[in-house]
Amino acid sequence: MSVLAKGALRIDYTDEGQGQPVIAIHSSVSANRQWRALTEALKDRYRVLAVNLFGYGETTPWPASSPQSLYAQAQLVLALCEELDSPVHLVGHSFGASVALKAAELLGPRAGNLILLEPNPFYLLRQGGRTKAFQESRGLRDHVKCFGSLGDWPKVAERFADYWLGDGSWSAMPEKRRAAFAESLPPNLHEWDAVMDEQTSIEEWKALTTRTLVVSDRATRLPIREIVDLFAQACPHWSFRYIAEGGHMAPLVLPEIVNPIVREFLDAGSA
Repeated sequence: MSVLAKGALRIDYTDEGQGQPVIAIHSSVSANRQWRALTEALKDRYRVLAVNLFGYGETTPWPASSPQSLYAQAQLVLALCEELDSPVHLVGHSFGASVALKAAELLGPRAGNLILLEPNPFYLLRQGGRTKAFQESRGLRDHVKCFGSLGDWPKVAERFADYWLGDGSWSAMPEKRRAAFAESLPPNLHEWDAVMDEQTSIEEWKALTTRTLVVSDRATRLPIREIVDLFAQACPHWSFRYIAEGGHMAPLVLPEIVNPIVREFLDAGSA
C-alpha cells in the first residue's frame, strides 16, 4: 500500500506492474481490495493503481458537512495522474465507474481507454425520463440516508446487500461477514449525493473523445439496465459488452469472465 499526500488529502492506493498506467476505481463498500484479481490479470503489461475513494482505507474521509460530488471523487484520480505518464487508462465498477466517467471528462486528452463496469450515474435516469428506474434508485438512496443518518447501519446493510447482491443475501451471510459489510457502508451515505446530484448531460458524455467500453449483465437491476440503455442510444460510438450472469457484482463474483473482457479492450486500444 502507498499513500499520496496532496495538500489536505491523503490518498491510499496499491501500485503493481509495469507499463501504461491503469487506475482502477472500486464500487461502494468494496474498497480497492476488489481489484486483486484484475491486478494479477494485467500487471504483466500494465501498471495497475487501485485507489481507495474517500473514507476507504487510509484515504481522507469525506466531511459530513458538505454534499459530495463526482468532481470531488475524481480529484483523487487526478492527483494520482499527476504522478503518471500519459495516457492513463481508467476502469471503474458501479460508483467507481461514475467516478471514472467524471475523471475522463476532466482529464481530456490525457485519458486513454475508459472501461465502465455496471455504471451507476443514477441522475441520468431523471434526465432521461426513466421514471420507474429513477424511483427505484431513489428509494434505496432514501433508505440509506434515513437509517445511515440514525447510525442504524445493520438496517442499511440488510437492504443494500439484498438489492445489490441478490434477494436473501443478507440472511445467508455469516455473522462475521455481516459485521464487516455494515462497517464498510458509512462512506455510501455521501456517495448518493454524487450520483444523484450530478448535472452533466448525456450529450456532454457523448462528446467524450475517450475510447469507451461499457460492460453489464443483461439481467442486472433495472436502474443499471436503463442507464446502460441511455448510453447505448446516445453513444453508439462506444463499445458495449453484455454478459449473461453475475448481476451487478459480476466484476467481483465472476472475475474469470469480466477480467478477460477488460484486458482485451485495453490491449486493443494500447497496441
